[in-house]
Amino acid sequence: MRGGGKVAARAKSPSPPPAPTTIPTTSWAPADRSVPEIIGSLQEDYYNLCMEKSRKINSFVWHLLQEVDEEIEKGLEGITLNIPGNSRLMPVERITGEDFWILSRILKKNPYINYYGLDVRYNLMSDVGAYYAARLLQKQHKLIYLNLMFNDIGPEGGELIAKALHKNTTLKYLRMTGNKIENKGGMFFAAMLQINSSLEKLDLGDCDLGMQSVIAFATVLTQNQTIKGIYLNRPILYGEQEESTVHLGHMLKENHCLVALHVCKHNMKNCGIKQLCDALYLNRSLRYLDVSCNKITRDGMVCLADVLKSNTTLEVIDLSFNRIEDVGAKYLSETLASHNRSLKALSVVNNNIKGEGLVALSQSMKTNPILSNVYIWGNKFDEATCVAYSDLIQTGRLKPDNTDVEPFVVDGHVYLAEVSNGLKKHYYWRPTYGEACSQSSNAGSILVPVGPDL
Repeated sequence: MRGGGKVAARAKSPSPPPAPTTIPTTSWAPADRSVPEIIGSLQEDYYNLCMEKSRKINSFVWHLLQEVDEEIEKGLEGITLNIPGNSRLMPVERITGEDFWILSRILKKNPYINYYGLDVRYNLMSDVGAYYAARLLQKQHKLIYLNLMFNDIGPEGGELIAKALHKNTTLKYLRMTGNKIENKGGMFFAAMLQINSSLEKLDLGDCDLGMQSVIAFATVLTQNQTIKGIYLNRPILYGEQEESTVHLGHMLKENHCLVALHVCKHNMKNCGIKQLCDALYLNRSLRYLDVSCNKITRDGMVCLADVLKSNTTLEVIDLSFNRIEDVGAKYLSETLASHNRSLKALSVVNNNIKGEGLVALSQSMKTNPILSNVYIWGNKFDEATCVAYSDLIQTGRLKPDNTDVEPFVVDGHVYLAEVSNGLKKHYYWRPTYGEACSQSSNAGSILVPVGPDL
């Protein structure tokens, strides 16, 4: 493996720092002890391995391993090791590729623990860490969920991980979001999906995929029958032909397994959404369609409204950050009011919709008993809009957790304020307090569950 040799060499080249004589003084480790109190097996193994390899103990990892050991002592199964580099609730010392090498050694060394997942998002692993992540996937056969988002992994690291999944039969959920594996790395992942038969959810959003790799994924998914959710957000596409949507549309006609398709920031216009809608007349598996952050206008809503009259499987549609305006909202409202009885959630956030279109959507909820979640913030509210959604909430037709607005009254006039609810509010970041995977903030993955909320 050409990329593997280069990465392995990089992993061994740095000279390790001298071993600390005492555990680093933090809020989690007592300052008056030269030898830390060992609580459980993972923490003990981590300490011993750091001493053996002359590695500095990462106090953040030390604290989190202590929590995991306490869970193990309680007899909990399905352990997920969360080491997020973007945690706002405690001081963070981000892990590097060499730190991940120590972690991978520990995880491979403890086969008696029932591991479920490993979350190392927003760290500094680079291709060095990707090399050890690939080796972990080859050795650790209890790992089901792996989150590597935003770790400075490049095309070579992507190649290593993709090739490691050729023989891995246990990993079901992988998130590579934000690692610039580019077109080269994307092609290796597409080739992997021709061989791997266990992966169910793959996130390659913001990975700088090119047109070639997007087309490759669309081609492979015509045959792959295990992938249920795929994120292909923000590829680097040139030209105005929307060739990628042609291939994605063909894939939807052939694929009868895919449940969730995320194609944000594809520079998709009305021609592109028409390609997808034409396929949805034949598709009977897709339940979650995410076409947010594109250039779809009211003309594209003619196609979508028409397909919703006959499609009975779509449950969640994300149209956020397009430009459907009043006319597009009214097309959808008419279909939802009189024909469709399968759609559960609709997001039209930031679509330049005014009062007429927003009121029409609210009216459709009065006759449609299935539509439960509506997100409208970022449009142009008038008093009629505020009164309409206030009435829906006060009568109980629209639950407060199922929308992103909340009514309030000033001087006898009703206004709407924004609340932090949505289909995927915490896709990139973690809140300063509360649950990162709350049902109200990530309703899309609750309504259409495809494994854990990565």
